[in-house]
Amino acid sequence: MRWLQILALGVLSYSAYQYFNHRSVKHPDGMITAASDPDQSSTSDPDFTYKRYSIKPLKDFKIVARVLSAEHYSLDAGADLVPVDLALGWGRMSETAVINQLNISQSGRFYRYTYNLPAPIPPNEIVTHSANMHMIPSNDLIAKQLNDVRVGQIVHLSGNLVEAKDLQKNWTWLSSLTREDSGGGACELIWVKQLYVTDH
Repeated sequence: MRWLQILALGVLSYSAYQYFNHRSVKHPDGMITAASDPDQSSTSDPDFTYKRYSIKPLKDFKIVARVLSAEHYSLDAGADLVPVDLALGWGRMSETAVINQLNISQSGRFYRYTYNLPAPIPPNEIVTHSANMHMIPSNDLIAKQLNDVRVGQIVHLSGNLVEAKDLQKNWTWLSSLTREDSGGGACELIWVKQLYVTDH
């Protein structure tokens, strides 16, 4: 019976570890935790090859945003390129009182939300101040950081919005270049050069 106790203790310890490392970060109501809009500008970065992909930088991109949701992928066609999607919010979409009135989820490379009427802020503001962003880590450290990101944390990242072409399977993944869109094709595809994650 002792081995059952050891197994149970192991399962309990692992569950506690998972909870501690993936618990949400809380912020008080009324606090806009990421006030600035994303910064997008022209780029002079050259095309390059990464794994089996040809990467074309389209714009330089910087953002400070609150993590609304994080989804990890390992089985779909682009998982080796983009292992993590982050749903990010800024402006009033980084405020707890607003976020708590939204039911937020991610699946199939999309970010979704629902709310009870009336909307906590104008619906168009939800669209223009939040987005699902596909993260391409440029090195192993950033890959680990992205894997460990928790809901509620604040990410400070910079890199490029890119077009990625699969050289083996002949398909293309193209970043959105505006924060005004929604639906299919509206996600940003980001080559992440630098990443800094904070709880506040």
